Amino acid sequence: MEILLIAGIFLVFCSLTCAWLGTFARWFPVPGVDGGVIKDYGLLIKAHIDYILMAILNLGFYSVAKAASIELPVEACWLIAIGGFTNPTVFTIAMLKPDFWQFMWAKMYTAATFVVSTVGFVWAGIVILQATV
Repeated sequence: MEILLIAGIFLVFCSLTCAWLGTFARWFPVPGVDGGVIKDYGLLIKAHIDYILMAILNLGFYSVAKAASIELPVEACWLIAIGGFTNPTVFTIAMLKPDFWQFMWAKMYTAATFVVSTVGFVWAGIVILQATV
């Protein structure tokens, strides 16, 4: 279950990285960052928000389960952690590679990230509900 804590903290770091990249891209332009590395500033903002939302979800599930003394299945925790990271990377990759959405592998990757995270969150949610209701 501690993977949720570790993943949550890592996702906060990812969000902070996006925030600093966005800051340097807009307010303190560094040659090669804005328009160079960052192809789509809007997707950078979406990645930043999605990383922090996934961090909140990872840390929230960890905190609720810990506070209620519920042991979540390790497999569900791994699905949440993996999905929580791969889901925002859809925006990160698209920010760097504007034609990302045109490739079948990108569509499959996006769908896979949704499936993995959904299964993990639903599984953990059901376990918490069954233990508390």
